[in-house]
Amino acid sequence: MQMQQLATDGGRTQLAVRTYEPVGAPRASIVIGGAMGVRQSFYEPFARWLAQQGLRVWTFDYRGSGDSRGNAPLRGFKADLLDWACDYEAVIDAAKAALPGQPLYLLGHSLGAQLPGFLQRPGQVDGLVSIAAGSGYWRENAPKLKRSILYFWFVLVPLVTRLCGYFPGRRLKKVGDLPRGVILQWRRWCLNPRYSVGAEGEAALRSYGRVRFPVLALSMTDDELMTLAGTESLVSFYAGAPSAVERIAPADVQARRIGHFGFFREQFSQSLWPSTLDKLHRLASLTALQHANVPHTTA
Repeated sequence: MQMQQLATDGGRTQLAVRTYEPVGAPRASIVIGGAMGVRQSFYEPFARWLAQQGLRVWTFDYRGSGDSRGNAPLRGFKADLLDWACDYEAVIDAAKAALPGQPLYLLGHSLGAQLPGFLQRPGQVDGLVSIAAGSGYWRENAPKLKRSILYFWFVLVPLVTRLCGYFPGRRLKKVGDLPRGVILQWRRWCLNPRYSVGAEGEAALRSYGRVRFPVLALSMTDDELMTLAGTESLVSFYAGAPSAVERIAPADVQARRIGHFGFFREQFSQSLWPSTLDKLHRLASLTALQHANVPHTTA
């Protein structure tokens, strides 16, 4: 594993990036886009495993979070979710430049499967595997979360963000520390029935519409945050892309639980992880669906 600083935003922002190299020549590149408030180190076991399978893997922390935050205070830190999409694309650019002749895939966990809809250069991506991701609209949250989410959005977030100048999620044990612009924009998205597309308007709709790479969404039946309806909503935003939704139950892999975060636990290195490699290979076949104009399916 190699650590580096990647300059983006005209050199004004430095992102903490890690690359995991295979032993031989890499067969493809994979950029892992993390979930909201989740550090890139969380994905390290899975990234190392992918590298052992012959893939070059890139992980990163969005500006103002994880190792990309450094010692900078978040009060007054300027960043929103569209800035994070730019961070994502900067890593994609670097990954493609480092291995231009091989396919480049995205593996997006939660938020990491939402932000690719805002890429300015989606043509350099060959496919997206979405893990436990959905629109985030509050009415499509899982039942337990939905019972408390309105208090979160209408009381807790506005109050503590105004008092602190950022969202102190670590202290509150909610999501994680987030820049003010990120949490308030995310609030707007989650309160809109069309999520990011509804909140950001026509520009967002056009941006998602430019995506032509195949999207394969894996939806966990026991996800404590995301529902199948939310996943299908997100996939529908990628209206011009061949896409499919697959449901995975813990019983399918002889496990008691998977949930929103469990996919990345090493206990699934003999089950979910190898099957996901197979799904990456299947993304090429999904590209053919685009030309046949086949709508997304739920498996």
